[in-house]
Order: sequence, then structure tokens, then C-alpha cells
Amino acid sequence: MNILDLLSHGLLNLSLPALILTVFVLTHITVLAVTIYLHRFSAHRALWLHPALQHFFRLWLWLGTGMVTKEWTAVHRKHHAECETEEDPHSPVVMGINKILWDQAGAYRVAAAKTEILDRYGSGTPDDWLERNLYRHSFLGISITFIIDVLLFGVIGITVWALQMVCIPFVGGIINGIGHFWGYRNFEPADASRNISPVGFLIGGEELHNNHHTYPNSAKLSFKPWEFDIGWFWISLFRALGLAKPYSTGPVIARTDEARLDRDTARALLNDRFNVMATYAKTVVAPLVREKQGEANEATRKLLRRAHRLLCRDESLLNDSHRRQLADIVEVPDLKTVYELRLRLQAIWAKRSGNLEEVVSALRQWCQDAEASGLDTLRQFVEELKRYTVPPRLAPA
Repeated sequence: MNILDLLSHGLLNLSLPALILTVFVLTHITVLAVTIYLHRFSAHRALWLHPALQHFFRLWLWLGTGMVTKEWTAVHRKHHAECETEEDPHSPVVMGINKILWDQAGAYRVAAAKTEILDRYGSGTPDDWLERNLYRHSFLGISITFIIDVLLFGVIGITVWALQMVCIPFVGGIINGIGHFWGYRNFEPADASRNISPVGFLIGGEELHNNHHTYPNSAKLSFKPWEFDIGWFWISLFRALGLAKPYSTGPVIARTDEARLDRDTARALLNDRFNVMATYAKTVVAPLVREKQGEANEATRKLLRRAHRLLCRDESLLNDSHRRQLADIVEVPDLKTVYELRLRLQAIWAKRSGNLEEVVSALRQWCQDAEASGLDTLRQFVEELKRYTVPPRLAPA
């Protein structure tokens, strides 16, 4: 092979379909390195990874993105700690959807340059010889990839390299932009996170962003039966090979045949509180709103079109217009009752760091008041709450 052939076709001389498949594989590995290593392992400690797999991902990220583990980890932890506030490094709620969707990388660089963020949120990240002497030189890593791409693919390797470089900034903009702006919500955490799609394939399972913000320490991002997380697929494969071990996949609870409310019930409910609130929205609020819509006149039906969402949304996410609508909605008989009971139940979850007996007492009083409301949906909901318990292997000795 002469120098012109090398420049034209590269050492591999791939056909166009093979080249497209190669680019997909290369960028998919990069996405997996981010979601499995940087996100689930480094930032949230949701799983254990074999040291060999850790080093492979670190090397791949250095070559394919130039990102530093400590910087990415610290910025992401800061995002969770200050989500949707002025201190959030990349919130579309604060900075605007266009800024984060198209320049999330710029917002990331600003945060990563702040020593105080790295010092406070970057603990537990690699600090070995490779990190200090090689991986911190980001330009060197991506330059090596440029040379390799041109040698392997020829002139078109420049395009391959460019696609590798824009992959994560593009993905990051989608996750942190659209993932806090558009989509569906399984749960109602105190942020604007949304699931972009129930099929988490193209961006490693990160499409299930609302699930992640609800249970950030879960190695698995899918929760509903119809949701698919390809990152979890690869983690499961690594686990079968002895290369990974999940620490958490979400709340662990059990159900009993006997309806009761004791310390184990309280522990289980606290552990599964977001799902409890989602069940409340689905089985208590939604049926009552539909019933009221069927009974109402045209003006009231129009008012109630957004009632379910506003009655269940966290107070911190409501703007002035929402609050005015909500004030009118709770004037409808019984809707004020379920709304106030929802707020009281959320307040009980806030006691989780305090005395467990206080939580048990508050839950018992809440159940009594819910049953006294006369609403069948509330009575049935209370019955389900009382069947929660802690699995035997997790119960205190």
C-alpha cells in the first residue's frame, strides 16, 4: 500500500456501511464509559467495577473525550446537590433550554474550572501516577486518537474523529437539557427531571433521567416493566463475567397479608416514598379528578384539565401561574382534601432523619385522617400502605 492509498482508505480500507458501523461502536463505547464508569460508578458509587474495567474506561475516555474523572464526577455531584438552583452547574430551568441543549459543554467547563467544586465534590476519584502525569493532559489523548483515526480510516478518519469528539457534548446537552425540560415523569422529586424515552438505548440508558434523579444511587435506571436501560444490560453482562457488582437497584421492600403500621412499615415506606407518592397520584388523585370532571360544567372542566399534574407536583416547581390555578382547583370539593393530605404525607418523609417513632406516630395519624375523609380511594390507599414491610434479610436483629 502506497502513501496515497493509505491517505485515501487507511489501513483498514473499510466500506461505507462498515465505516458507519465502526463509528457507532466507537461512540457507543464512549457513551458506556460515561454512563457506567463516570456516572453510576464514580459519581454515585452505585456499583463496583473491576480495576481492569475501570482502567479501560479511563483510558478510553482520555483518548475519546479528554475528560478528567475528578472534574466530571465533581460537576455531576454538584448538579444533584444544587439541582434547579442558581448553584446548579447546568440547569435549563435556570440557564434556559437553549444554553444547556447547545452549550452544555461550556457550562461544564466553567464549573470544572472551579477549585472549590473539585475539592468539595471530587473525593474518591483516581489520584494515581497515570492521572497526575498522563490523563490530565487532555489534548494529548484526543491528538493520539486523531492520528490513529487517520491511519486506520484515511482522510475520512478526520470525520470519524470529529464525530467521536462531539458525541459526549451532544449527548450531555440532550440529557441535561431535554432531560429537565420535556418527557414523562414516573416520580415527583423536587427537580424538573424527565424521562426522555422509555427505551434507553442511544445514550446508554440516560434517557431515563427522571428515574435516575429519583433514585440516584441505583445502578439500574429503568423501573417500569416497559422501560429498557442498555447501560444496565452491559452491567448485567459484566456482573456475569465477575467484572461488576451493583450495590443498589432501587428501594427494597416487601408486602404482608396483615394490615399494620409499625416500625418496619415506616422503614419500608420511607425507603419507597417516591413510589408511594406516585401511587397516591395514580390511585387517589387521578380517579378523583376524573370524577369531578364528569360532574363539572364546561368552565370547571377546563380548570381541571391540569389538575392532576398541579395537585401532585412538588411545590418548588410551581410558578405564580401554577399557584393561581391550584388555588382555584382546590376550591372543588374533595380536591382540597387529597391535596392537603399529599402535602402532609410529603412532610412525614422529611422526618426520615429523625426519630422513627415520630414517623410511625405521624403515619398513624395521617392514616386515621385519610380514612375519616370518607373517600374510598383514600381508604384503599391506606390499606395498601399498612401492608408495607422490610424484607426479613433487612429487618433489624
